[in-house]
Amino acid sequence: MTAPVQVSPQVARARGARQRGSAMADAVLLIIGACFLLPLLWLVFGSLDAAAGHGTRVPQQPVLDNFAAVLTPDLLFRPLWNSVLLSAGTGTVTLAAAVLAAYPLSRYRSRFNSPFMYGVLFGTCLPVTAIMVPVYGLFVQLQLLDSLPATVLFLAATSLPMAIWMTRNFMDAVPLALEEAAWMDGASRMAALRTIVLPLMRPGLGVVFIFVFIQAWGNFFVPFVLLLSEARQPAAVSIFSFFGQHGAVAYGQLAAFSILYSVPVLALYVIVGRGSGAALALSGAVRG
Repeated sequence: MTAPVQVSPQVARARGARQRGSAMADAVLLIIGACFLLPLLWLVFGSLDAAAGHGTRVPQQPVLDNFAAVLTPDLLFRPLWNSVLLSAGTGTVTLAAAVLAAYPLSRYRSRFNSPFMYGVLFGTCLPVTAIMVPVYGLFVQLQLLDSLPATVLFLAATSLPMAIWMTRNFMDAVPLALEEAAWMDGASRMAALRTIVLPLMRPGLGVVFIFVFIQAWGNFFVPFVLLLSEARQPAAVSIFSFFGQHGAVAYGQLAAFSILYSVPVLALYVIVGRGSGAALALSGAVRG
């Protein structure tokens, strides 16, 4: 028979300490998970409850009346369409400008690269609320108030510093040897950027686009100030129509609208995630 293994008191205490630390970490993670889960449960339960309130409760008789109430052109479809135009336009303009700005920063070495990148990083720290008063005055002088394209350009300008920083980091990961091979075959720099660098950067470009898209999708302050008519306001602004006067709130309709409001962002994650798989396979294109 095998003799039992003797464990020293120091090892036993160390194991006990690790187990207590692991249990404490699990408890903290459960508390954090509950903080995220409870609001989601309120959205689901409140959207199916005809008498929903601010508290989280399971509906006694689940109904779809709240979804039927918000599924109208004025309450849902038009604001969502405005949000899609605003966010997709901002993401497209920002991504195009970020690629063109990040390419020379990634491929050319200059003593001005670091100061410029730190200046770009400083631009990400400037809050939008600090510049909205002069921006509003500029929009009034140029007669650009209540204009979706002008608002898209302003949102793209505010998202550009972080987009340049992220795009440059993703572009640095693309081997320069691939571009040099394309140059040897007679390709121009723009052709190499379009056919070599951008396909290999597709996962990173997807990350940047999602980052900018979500920022514009949830932005309330800028559209609220620059878009005056209800016909051009996005869903982030029109959601406040569910808050009535004297503290009255349509909680059920608000929960149903919030769920439908999050569907396009989730769909974007799925689409970009599927499209990134093939591009990741190209990352081993350089031969050893």
